[in-house]
Amino acid sequence: MKVVLFCGGYGTRMRTGVPGEVPKPMALVGPRPLLWHVMRYYAHFGHKEFILCLGYGAHHIKDFFLGYQEATSNDFVLRGGEVELLSSDISDWSISFVQTGVNSPIGERLRRVRDHLGGEEMFLANYADVLTDAPLPDIIDRFVASGAAASMMVVPPSQTFHCVDVAENGLIGGISPVSEMPVWVNGGYFVLTQEVFEHIPENGDLVADGCAELAKRGRLLAYRHRGYWRPTDTVNQRMELDEAYSRGQRPWALWERSR
Repeated sequence: MKVVLFCGGYGTRMRTGVPGEVPKPMALVGPRPLLWHVMRYYAHFGHKEFILCLGYGAHHIKDFFLGYQEATSNDFVLRGGEVELLSSDISDWSISFVQTGVNSPIGERLRRVRDHLGGEEMFLANYADVLTDAPLPDIIDRFVASGAAASMMVVPPSQTFHCVDVAENGLIGGISPVSEMPVWVNGGYFVLTQEVFEHIPENGDLVADGCAELAKRGRLLAYRHRGYWRPTDTVNQRMELDEAYSRGQRPWALWERSR
């Protein structure tokens, strides 16, 4: 299946104001950017046709892949000045680089790459900045069996704040971590069909417009995932991922388990 990756937003909560700063999906986790980790996750399950919805900082993404160094994350032999790779990351990937506008909302970015889907009825989509160990084949199988028009992976809130139950008289009846509440949030991993385009207007949003309308019609499936899921909305969250990588704690790297 083709994979649409939204990697053209500003990522304002991660930015420090430095001119020329890279877009959020290009922030490094270990020796590779977030975007690579997300793509490697899909490739691990055999989905190697990618459509990148570019916008802000597009040249950073293009330059990374145009000058891709396989030896950075693969073993190799240097013989006679020539590099002989012992394995490869992206040699069998197909990557379409599509400029979808600097200020375009997610839904509009998706609309602008529709022709690149080649008319395929079902495809995958992702924000390109969240890492998980979710079982993708199970997500797809459940979606296909449901007959729905779209599937959204949902996860418990990752925030650490507490929810407070306040009575009318002002007394607090209970305090619970938000992660233990019966609340689910958008996890950023989608399985979509062409039907979603019927509900995304020009300059519309994938979730607020497309998914919301499908939900009203009973056409949106939720896949609940309680396993590993980490967003990178802030600089601290990205740094925590990078530190976890350096310690060898990277449960999202499912491809490493199969070596």
